[in-house]
Amino acid sequence: MDFKQIQELIKMVNKSNIGEVTIEQKDFKVTVKQKEDKITQVVNAGAPMQAVPMSAPAAPVAAAPATEKPKPAASTDNLITIKSPMIGTFYRKSSPDKPNLVDVGTEITPGSVVCIIEAMKLFNEIESEIKGRVVKVLVDDASPVEYDQPLFMVEPA
Repeated sequence: MDFKQIQELIKMVNKSNIGEVTIEQKDFKVTVKQKEDKITQVVNAGAPMQAVPMSAPAAPVAAAPATEKPKPAASTDNLITIKSPMIGTFYRKSSPDKPNLVDVGTEITPGSVVCIIEAMKLFNEIESEIKGRVVKVLVDDASPVEYDQPLFMVEPA
């Protein structure tokens, strides 16, 4: 299955009432799922789609959200989450000798690069689709990220 076929598959799923579709071929598996809630997500048009063999996702740590839940609940109601559009390695800098692309307090606009995700030896610039101010960076530099994993919390402008 090539990139164009994967794009067509995504378009077909988006236009239909299908919740999820999985296609397997020899050593290749791709799953396309419909989003159930409206969360703003960055998308890089030239980025490769998730086309790697599926592995068990890392179990989220349940203890941390339980201890922090009462306080952030009131302050995060108006925040928008920027999520990872692919599996890969998250980088906050465009190269090791450059400053971070965004930090807490950085004002972002649609089209501004917020991070880099390396997937299959390709470095993909992840652009913001919203205007606002970064209030929290949720992933450490050079960490692996999953598809749809929250990366940043943004206060919309």
